[in-house]
Amino acid sequence: MAVEDKRRQILDAAVRVFADRGYDTARVGDIAREAGVAYGLVYHYFGSKEAVLEAVFHEAWGRLLAALAQAEETGGDAAEQLALVVRIVLRTWRDDPDLVRLLVREVIRGPAIQTELDQLGHAFAAFERIVERGQHEGTFRVDVDARLAAFFVYGALDEILTGWVLGTLPDDPETFAAAEREVIATSVGGLRAP
Repeated sequence: MAVEDKRRQILDAAVRVFADRGYDTARVGDIAREAGVAYGLVYHYFGSKEAVLEAVFHEAWGRLLAALAQAEETGGDAAEQLALVVRIVLRTWRDDPDLVRLLVREVIRGPAIQTELDQLGHAFAAFERIVERGQHEGTFRVDVDARLAAFFVYGALDEILTGWVLGTLPDDPETFAAAEREVIATSVGGLRAP
């Protein structure tokens, strides 16, 4: 198996283990067992449990940032781009709930967040750029502060994902579809220029 395949296998296993057991209680041996690799191989590729978590975070946020950049490059107006961003973020739960559990429980809300603020800032900046673009093109209201509007959308998505992770929101297709609809209706609809 190629080096990158082994590395990916370990990272995927780490996501499952961290999401299931929590970062603090998970051990490198748990990751190795879940990945079906020798214990030392985890250290060979990553050096520490902390390095595994950092790699998971950077890869996940890298994929999210790439998806947000792609959304920004679509031919649609800012309202269509913002709706697409909402779908991308919320569908992460449907597509990879273990990753979302890990990010919400251990990274976004954890003490390690201070070292990752730049990465989070890049994601937030995409929201703000889309709102500003909408204001410049006349799609969105200009009487709204773009930064605060971006916080509103970002915060709504974060709270919905957190609700699914913590079990305070039902995790079913109907609730998922409603969440997508409502966030788009309130964020995009509320920002639309009259």
